[in-house]
Amino acid sequence: MPETRTRVRILVVLLVIASSVSIYQAYQRSQVPAPPSPEQAAIDAAIDEALKEPVARPIAPAVVATTADETNRPEPAVPSPLSLEELIRRSMPAVVRVEAAEGFGSGFFIKRDTLLTNVHVVGKATSVAVRMPNNTMHRAVVETTAPELDIAILRVTDAISEAQPVLLLGSGTAARQGQEVIVLGTPMGLQNTVTRGIVSAVRQIGPVTLVQTDAAVNPGNSGGPVLDRDGMVIGIATMAVKAGLGQGLSFAVAIDHATALIAGRRVSGAAETPLAGLTEAMTGQPASAKATNSDSDVRRDNGSRQFTQTIAQLARRADEIDTYWAQFTNACYSGPIAGGFARNWFALFDAKAMKGAVAQGCSPQFVNLQSAANEVRDRVLAADEAARQANVYPGSRREVLQKYRLDYWLR
Repeated sequence: MPETRTRVRILVVLLVIASSVSIYQAYQRSQVPAPPSPEQAAIDAAIDEALKEPVARPIAPAVVATTADETNRPEPAVPSPLSLEELIRRSMPAVVRVEAAEGFGSGFFIKRDTLLTNVHVVGKATSVAVRMPNNTMHRAVVETTAPELDIAILRVTDAISEAQPVLLLGSGTAARQGQEVIVLGTPMGLQNTVTRGIVSAVRQIGPVTLVQTDAAVNPGNSGGPVLDRDGMVIGIATMAVKAGLGQGLSFAVAIDHATALIAGRRVSGAAETPLAGLTEAMTGQPASAKATNSDSDVRRDNGSRQFTQTIAQLARRADEIDTYWAQFTNACYSGPIAGGFARNWFALFDAKAMKGAVAQGCSPQFVNLQSAANEVRDRVLAADEAARQANVYPGSRREVLQKYRLDYWLR
């Protein structure tokens, strides 16, 4: 019996052990995860592949289609902006004073021998004087005028430096409200002058585009360049609104019109001048093409007109003295007379010019000749002074006197 009980105990122990093993194996099987789905397997594989690469690898650039020529083209250098002082220093040598019979204004080189200015600066002249920033002079012919745009194209006729600075043409129609602008020119006869401001607006007056600025534009600035901060010309200064109509309103004709004019294209349907069109747009009243920008301009125009008329009358008197002088020197004078005068009788005003003698009995004729010559001289000087007080420009007065050969006393 004891043996039987021992066998039973051993059997029970073995059963307990076998049962424990089965339970443990079942528990282990319950902890094994189910196989991953195909989508999760792909994600896991991508992660495993990424972990093989360095953590800080650079991002590859996007592929952009290029032509064969562009494939190896270097990136364009971005120019650093010029300081205002440097921009002006580079631009000013291209800006000149234009002197014509009816007044003077500004102009600027766009090619070595080609300039732009306003029509109202050159007036009806076919040639003008160009005063450079260093005060040297050149002659230029008026090649093209477009009064409806107030743009004139000039061509220098004498020798000019191959290194003459020029300005590059941009676009006025693309000007942005608020952008900074610089105006260069010769206001009130003061050469090499700078003013600055902003673009107030870009105005369309019929087919003509005007750039409105708050930069000071005074008499003499007309025809000068309006530059953006890159030094590109965006307009040609043409007017400031007459006092009473507006304050601080200055306008430039968009340079795009000059570019088209150079290419032979002109606008149609424009007012007689930009000022006429602008005045009509502002007041609702038709404006005369001869409207001026200020009371000073009116006075100057009247003074210039009166001066020209007076000198023309004195020239007819001087022509009579020419005839009288020829008769006198043939009949009443013997000896040398210096030459080189615009009118031969100007020798009367040069103590070294007449080395001969007046014949006996001709003294009254000589006195009459001197009296007539002195009268012309005094009236020329008086007319010139009146024109000066009317603010007629010196270049305008000189050109009129040269035209009528009466500039001797102003040398």
